[in-house]
Amino acid sequence: MSLLAVLAVAANNTSALEKLKHVPPAFWLKVGIAIAAVIAVVVILRKLAQVNKVVLGVVLVVVFSAVGFSWIYERNEPAWATPVVEWLAGFFPSKGAYATRQSQ
Repeated sequence: MSLLAVLAVAANNTSALEKLKHVPPAFWLKVGIAIAAVIAVVVILRKLAQVNKVVLGVVLVVVFSAVGFSWIYERNEPAWATPVVEWLAGFFPSKGAYATRQSQ
């Protein structure tokens, strides 16, 4: 059994450092960005924990409303939000709705 282990190690004698040299730099850039994003989220969440909850709620409602109305008006929502935006678009005006109604 130990002979097989010795042969396996001898056949694959590349070290971990040599394997890491073959990883493209774009991967390390993405890993660095992901780590920085996680750190930023933790810092932001710690700051938000100290904010007045009513003010935080008002700010979140304003931000989500602005993004939502932009998606409804411009119809540039992400694919996961299309069913909700499609339903809401029947109640709110869209960018081309006026021109379409005038052409009829």
